Amino acid sequence: MTSDILTRVEGRTGVISLNRPAAIHALTTPMCQAMTEALTRWVDDPAIDAVMIDHAEGRGFCAGGDIRMLATSGAADGAEAREFFFVEYRLNHLLFVYPKPVIAFMDGITMGGGVGLSLPSRYRIATENTRFAMPETGIGLFPDVGGGWFLSRLPGRVGQFLALTGARLDGAECHALGLATHYLPAEKLAEAKQRIAAAPNDVDAILAELSVEAPEARILGNREQIDRLFAADRYEDILAALEAEGSDWSAKELKTLSTKSPQTCKVALRQLKEGAQMPDFAAEMRQEYAIGARVVQMHDFIEGVRALIIEKDNAPRWKPDTAEGVTEALLDTIFAPLPEDQAWTPLEIAR
Repeated sequence: MTSDILTRVEGRTGVISLNRPAAIHALTTPMCQAMTEALTRWVDDPAIDAVMIDHAEGRGFCAGGDIRMLATSGAADGAEAREFFFVEYRLNHLLFVYPKPVIAFMDGITMGGGVGLSLPSRYRIATENTRFAMPETGIGLFPDVGGGWFLSRLPGRVGQFLALTGARLDGAECHALGLATHYLPAEKLAEAKQRIAAAPNDVDAILAELSVEAPEARILGNREQIDRLFAADRYEDILAALEAEGSDWSAKELKTLSTKSPQTCKVALRQLKEGAQMPDFAAEMRQEYAIGARVVQMHDFIEGVRALIIEKDNAPRWKPDTAEGVTEALLDTIFAPLPEDQAWTPLEIAR
């Protein structure tokens, strides 16, 4: 088992601690495998009543996935990238259907893969350190790990706004939108974990007692503009609405969107539209795996990682470079189901 994941039993809980601090605990395939093994081991263990997921030392919670590996693989045959997505999405789904309560401590950066660990969990604890985002449009990927399910179910058009802009939310905003179930001061987390470990069946009462009133959520002040200007499922219509608005806020969001991959933005809008209609989370993950298996080998992802992570010139050259250039035919190709022998499947334990 990789030392990037620490697992232990405390009281009547299983504890999973992410332990890759130099990368802000970004996930690798072995890390996802180790977490899946621990969860599988504990699912029928009568001594374990709940599971807690946190990060060990350093800044947390989890900054995403191993983007460099994905891009390197995508530039070759994509096999290693597909394996990562397959294993990671099985973990996301296992957390979603896990029969015992899972408590995720989103204390710090919670992006991409970190979102995939926390949002499927029954209890999601935000703090003053929480920085939540799905920033994939900036690197030409797409808001995966269940983004099509979770973001499409946020109030109004907030999910579409987050998926397109990659906006970062603080802990108070996460709590106000329901992304987090509780807001605790970071200094109370150790006490919360200790008490939950001793009496996991009292988790609701413990978290209620230690919760504090969250600060004002800034995003709520922008809800009217978000719901009105991001109302369309067609990306060109959103850009036109922001242009026509002519306000400082719309100009700022237009400037942000001008840096994003048009292909990824269109993928995200379609993904959320279809995700809202998915019959279950497994169906969502199956579709996201098909999308991921393709976009990881496409120009925009490899170029986005080059520009933002490898060479850091922050000047990606997207192809197509306009919303109009991303055709419905291209999207149909990206969203097409994979052949049955290549498709994603959930773990047997999680069916």
